Amino acid sequence: MLAAACTSSDGESVTVYSGRTENLIGPILEDFTAETGIDVEVKYDQSSNLALLIQEEGDRSPADVFLSQSPGAMDFLDGDDRLATIPDDLLGLVAADVRDDDGRWVGFSGRQRVLVFNQDLVDEGELPSSVFDLTDPAWSGRLGIAPSNGSFQDFVTAMRGQVGDDATSAWLEGLAANDVQTYPNNNAIVAAVGRGEVDAGLVNHYYNYRFLDEDPDHPGRNHQFATDDPGSILIVTGAAIIEGSDAPDAAAQLIEWLLQEDAQRYFADETFEYPLASGVAPSGDLPAAEFAGVGGLDLSGLEGGLERTQELISEAGLEG
Repeated sequence: MLAAACTSSDGESVTVYSGRTENLIGPILEDFTAETGIDVEVKYDQSSNLALLIQEEGDRSPADVFLSQSPGAMDFLDGDDRLATIPDDLLGLVAADVRDDDGRWVGFSGRQRVLVFNQDLVDEGELPSSVFDLTDPAWSGRLGIAPSNGSFQDFVTAMRGQVGDDATSAWLEGLAANDVQTYPNNNAIVAAVGRGEVDAGLVNHYYNYRFLDEDPDHPGRNHQFATDDPGSILIVTGAAIIEGSDAPDAAAQLIEWLLQEDAQRYFADETFEYPLASGVAPSGDLPAAEFAGVGGLDLSGLEGGLERTQELISEAGLEG
């Protein structure tokens, strides 16, 4: 399986549009270049912005690979016929639940939405089973969110798909009425929880693990909502090959690299995500999580898509 990925390719290059930030994906891309000789040129931005850019660029796009924070942006491009079919041997490296049902993208790491809380300020008996409980007056002024952050918007979009726009809008308005505190990103929320600035916040699970790795005395802990609750959504990070790529073989090699054991262990042990390649176990500290049916999830079919999600957040008076 790894023969192709370990072959030197002097002078060859691949252009990646990455919705994953450089600190999370950069080291593994550098390892890919060191091992294969294939240069990687990367453009970083939010997944939604990059998807719109690829659509705008059309056949002129220099992108060969798109790395997206969530399936929604990839489904958007697939609907515009901008994604090529992933080779079957690569699709077979992951379970069917974490790849596109039509073979247009494949998941390589995953994360879960959780409530991070300060264990010195929150009794475990207070922890809610549903994200909807956070509009209760008992949580007034105690919660942090990042409304402008892509992962929060992915989560709200998924909520719309599960409970509808009316219920989602009512929840957002309930947070605003409950004096929710806003931050620019997940890191800022976890730091604020650690300082006691807020008691809890909505984040992706791995951020708090990274804080604990740097400071074992950090008081933040993760709380999982009920399995069927929108607050516990599991989000897959995926890779796709752009239709018409000038370097489809190098693009396939890069995706294969992301799914081989060394890279998967990097995601498990260094970024504290869930590895998605078959046979690779997560870090022993992570609670069990079942990524079921993600490949058939089409959030792009929602009326207004991500743009409508952003409108609902803004209409609720939430600014990041």
